[in-house]
Amino acid sequence: MKLIIAIIQPYKLDDVKEELYKAGVNLITVSEVLGHGRQKGITEVYRGSKESGNLLRKVRLEIAVNEEFVEPTIKAITNSAKTGEIGDGKIFVLDLKECIRIRTAEKGPAAIG
Repeated sequence: MKLIIAIIQPYKLDDVKEELYKAGVNLITVSEVLGHGRQKGITEVYRGSKESGNLLRKVRLEIAVNEEFVEPTIKAITNSAKTGEIGDGKIFVLDLKECIRIRTAEKGPAAIG
């Protein structure tokens, strides 16, 4: 089991979700976050208005997957979130020690689905 965390541009969220669904990945958590990488304060357009400063708006996706979905998930995110510009984001893949479905108390890969 892996936990995939992706930081992407907000306007790419719908494209990423669509590609994830095509890859059979349906369980995602989405959060709006602030941060910056190398671009440090470069102005960008977000929902029609210019944003500038040290922290830029991003979207964080958290996706728990079983082993066979790791590569399809990464491919779906990279293919749909990539613009070729600075600030496209990052993907982190972490080992997931345990997953428990609250409703049924299932554990491990069965809890992820």
